[in-house]
Amino acid sequence: MNITVLGAGAWGTAVAAAAARGAGDRHVLLWARDPAQAEAMRSSRRNARYLPDEALPDALQIGCDLQAAIVHGRSGLFIVGTPMAALAGVLQSLPEDAAAVWLCKGFEAGSGRLGHEVAQAVRPRLRCGVLSGPSFALEVLRGQPTALVMASGDAALREQVVAALHSDVLRVYTSNDPVGVEVGGAVKNVLAIATGIADGMELGLNARAALITRGLVEMTRLGVALGAQAATFTGLSGLGDLVLTATGHLSRNRQVGLQLAQGKALADILRELGHVAEGVYSAATVLARAKALEVEMPITEGVVAVLDGRLTAAEALMRLMRRESRAEG
Repeated sequence: MNITVLGAGAWGTAVAAAAARGAGDRHVLLWARDPAQAEAMRSSRRNARYLPDEALPDALQIGCDLQAAIVHGRSGLFIVGTPMAALAGVLQSLPEDAAAVWLCKGFEAGSGRLGHEVAQAVRPRLRCGVLSGPSFALEVLRGQPTALVMASGDAALREQVVAALHSDVLRVYTSNDPVGVEVGGAVKNVLAIATGIADGMELGLNARAALITRGLVEMTRLGVALGAQAATFTGLSGLGDLVLTATGHLSRNRQVGLQLAQGKALADILRELGHVAEGVYSAATVLARAKALEVEMPITEGVVAVLDGRLTAAEALMRLMRRESRAEG
């Protein structure tokens, strides 16, 4: 099977490496937008920009010619590893009837669209879906055990992605609920910022558990309102990804929250981070879609207020704690 991974960031690189190391007849090409980065990766067999300490498998091809990359994946599978902001443009470059799965998590800024809504707008005939779940790129590249979920309404595509990626160290489960999987992947980033703020304020493990649990409720409310299956949020792309991103030290969104709690300016945090923290860019969109559907998301609302500079972390916490008591359900 020919597999083309479009986007040589941390996650695209890790997934490409995992596919190249897998069993079977897989021919994997990783496309990098920057020719200099592609050449450096070919010569050093490392992604010095994002994952400098980990070697890439010899079988992984690396290129910067987009048309050649599209030809390579035309009869196989495309895996889009760009940030959400670039998803529409990349999908538009693919053949209309191609098979594609994206890795990005979030709502598109401006339009507020999820990945499947972007695809429907720009490539309605595309056979497509989303690959998500609790996963740090570094651990996948190292070959540490990981479980993901591939979601699509196309059963044949689900099995194609399993064949492309499933291995002894990377388990790929399937789902027919791309809406739920995408909502989980988007909202967990916002909730990880909230948990990072709480941990940065040294509020304790009780507070962390409460935030994660009530955050899962917010995620489920929004997902169901958008047409997702409630059960999806107790799985890998919901609870699993939320726990990992909210508590793992490799989480960029958690790091943003930790530093906000210390009083650092958001612009300084993002400049020093050097990677995209999707929760920062999607938080306002998550809240806007929730309000349009009359879905209550107080934790998300607090995160947006802190990111916008309208509330300090302490003020957002006080607002949450002063909310009226109610039945948990």
